[in-house]
Amino acid sequence: MVIKILKRFGFEFYRKAAGSHEIWHNPSTNKYTTVPNHSGDMPEGTLRAILKQADIDINAFK
Repeated sequence: MVIKILKRFGFEFYRKAAGSHEIWHNPSTNKYTTVPNHSGDMPEGTLRAILKQADIDINAFK
């Protein structure tokens, strides 16, 4: 779900990071965000942190 949201806002896969994490980049805003690549549900705080790094308002997709 998070990846779909990031793609909708112009983010592209940038590179693999430490462990099971990925770095995503938005070329038009030059913003980067780190996304864990785990199975299962993501904690709400983690989702909020990703959206904050990406400068995406949480209300934009509710």
